[in-house]
Amino acid sequence: MGRLSELDKVKSCPSTYVLAINDTMNVLNGKWKLPIMAALGFGKKRFRELERDIPNITPRMLSKELKDLEANGVLKRIVHDSMPVVVEYELTPSGYSLETVLDSMIEWGLHHRKTFIGKH
Repeated sequence: MGRLSELDKVKSCPSTYVLAINDTMNVLNGKWKLPIMAALGFGKKRFRELERDIPNITPRMLSKELKDLEANGVLKRIVHDSMPVVVEYELTPSGYSLETVLDSMIEWGLHHRKTFIGKH
């Protein structure tokens, strides 16, 4: 943690850190939000592309999670004025700012799968 020197001085976790973690978890809670964000990390995608990229997600759940992420400012829905109407989803700057977190999670998950899950 980049805040260890501050924590050493205080000897307890500041309440602002706990609130920040809770805020983050409230936005990213659930099974599907991080996979959706990871898929959008590769660029704009349409609904069906997201369905293909994320195995086992139902259209209803994808729709719900996209609405939640949009309401929390993590992604934006872009409606193109065309015939037929084309809708794309894209991460916002706030969503892209989680890229290092997602990269770390991917790295950890790949290592964990190789060293722990592969042995069981």
